[in-house]
Amino acid sequence: MAASEQIIQAFQALPFATSIALGSLSVLFFVFFVRKFISKQRMESVKLPPVPEVPGIPIIGNLLQLKEKKPYKTFTKWAETYGPIYSIRTGASTVIVLNSADVAKEAMVTRYSSISTRKLSNALKILTSDKCMVATSDYDEFHKMAKRFILTNVLGANAQKRHRCNRDTMMENISSQFHSHIKDYGLQAVNFRKIFESELFGLAMKQAVGKVVESIYVKEIGATLSKDEIFKILVLDAMEGAIEVDWRDFFPYLGWIPNKGVEMKIQRMHSRRQAVMNALINEAKRRIASGKELNCYSDFLLSEANSLTEQQISMLLWETIIETSDTTLVTTEWAIYQLAKDPTRQNRLFQEIQAVCGSHKFMEENISQIPYLGAVFHETLRKHSPAPVVPLRYVHEDTEIGGYFIPAGSEIAINIYGCNMDKKQWENPEEWNPERFLDDKYDPADLYKTMAFGAGKRVCAGSLQAMLIACTAIGRLVQEFQWSLKDGVEENVDTVGLTTHKLHPLHAIIRPRNYHGENIRPTS
Repeated sequence: MAASEQIIQAFQALPFATSIALGSLSVLFFVFFVRKFISKQRMESVKLPPVPEVPGIPIIGNLLQLKEKKPYKTFTKWAETYGPIYSIRTGASTVIVLNSADVAKEAMVTRYSSISTRKLSNALKILTSDKCMVATSDYDEFHKMAKRFILTNVLGANAQKRHRCNRDTMMENISSQFHSHIKDYGLQAVNFRKIFESELFGLAMKQAVGKVVESIYVKEIGATLSKDEIFKILVLDAMEGAIEVDWRDFFPYLGWIPNKGVEMKIQRMHSRRQAVMNALINEAKRRIASGKELNCYSDFLLSEANSLTEQQISMLLWETIIETSDTTLVTTEWAIYQLAKDPTRQNRLFQEIQAVCGSHKFMEENISQIPYLGAVFHETLRKHSPAPVVPLRYVHEDTEIGGYFIPAGSEIAINIYGCNMDKKQWENPEEWNPERFLDDKYDPADLYKTMAFGAGKRVCAGSLQAMLIACTAIGRLVQEFQWSLKDGVEENVDTVGLTTHKLHPLHAIIRPRNYHGENIRPTS
């Protein structure tokens, strides 16, 4: 009988419980629609970035217009019509493109807290071990710690003083090889990149692992690799993989569909890179265990950075190698190309160097004494910025940039190329004109005259080193050699894929200057 009464009571209570449930559900629906209404009203009242006309299939968005290899140039053209900030559709994503220094700096500095996370392509997720690098990590505790490590040990001012001897040795080697070329081949064109790139990679290895590694046995590959093979795996292959386009990046909801060709290519690059890095780190471990420590990044990471995993150590060490080896090459090669193409400006730089150095070798200490050299450096960065587009950032909360409402979930693309080609800021931006940087409005000590090094909390950690290496190399090579272009080379200005890397290595004819300072001690 007791059981029967409980059942009856339960049925009697059911309508009441159902009423409560339905009432609660009604309240939830009411709140939901009120929020949607408010959100819609807000969207109608705010100013959204303009959207370029989308031809073809709507779901693809503006991707058809970006199918060529230089999207940053398309972005810049659109800016002339739609202004410095506009919104595009790339498959499933909305990307806000910034094309002027003002809105770029606002995003990087003022609105930074709202867009401090990175949005990586599938290829970069693999190649960076899912953001285990300073350049690609989110702005979190790992990023702050890793940036502090790299500044303290490799790229900061004090670290650069400790590594000065390595840079001096690099310049002596470069100078010696160009002189040897003249002696052996006369006026035959020299491959600038082949010499400079090899020595720059040697510097990167010294800073990373304490020495130039001429060869190393890699267990996973089952072979002893030469310096050139190591360079290809650690730098060239990785740069190629970083710009690999996977259509699934634009349609993440179709990520379950395999793309075997791209996947296998990137995974192979990653595995071979990791195998070489393991070999370098294991060699460093054996050296440290034997009691021989060196002034290099590997020794610090292995001895002091106890909170890092083996993978993070590998990635942070590799980051210094690829960034030292790559971006400075781009700037220096383009600067020498522009000077070789323009004898008048090259002679002006030579005369200013001679006025300061006389018969002494040009050294790092002389950089600040020659304003025109700084102008050549900054103008080359402006016209040939090593990174034309900053890796995408993710907007994780509603914000505002350039007077436009930017909803959460958008992505931000900062078009550095567009910023540096902005006709409202730069007169005749297509021209290479160093004299523009001799204007009094520019602070001679300011490395950030252009957007090439970024701005704000994520400003490039390697800017000082890039300036020291590039300016010293340009100054020294113009002091010792007269540069001219090989016939037919002047028009070779195409670039590699999404980058501003010169597609064709610079081949130049060099003649020794009337300079006899090779054996004179540098000025203090």
